[in-house]
Amino acid sequence: MPADLKPVSLRVDREAILHYADITGDYNPIHVDAEFAVKTALGGVIAHGTLSMNLIWQSLAATFGPGALRGAAIDIRFAKPVREGDLVEACGRAAGDAAGRFEVWVRNQHGENVIEGSATLGS
Repeated sequence: MPADLKPVSLRVDREAILHYADITGDYNPIHVDAEFAVKTALGGVIAHGTLSMNLIWQSLAATFGPGALRGAAIDIRFAKPVREGDLVEACGRAAGDAAGRFEVWVRNQHGENVIEGSATLGS
């Protein structure tokens, strides 16, 4: 079993955010309305958290193939918002405590974790 997951990245531009809103039906103005978002405590548009979380699944699938994701689980927390224009990359490394368990993260272009947690492949 590989020690590191294959990295997967995404430039989170306006188009990606709007497409994700269409796919999920989540048109919360913090994601899609720049005039509204700039007036909030977040100070601007942020991407849907699950848009970036999906990169963890893509990283696992790129490393092990889509079939390996049956029965897989992730346990993550959203550490920082992802901003329009950010470049985010998901990756991970094998956790020493159990076979098939990985510490996973999504980092922005500044090297900051925006998502962190663990993933466990099904048996």
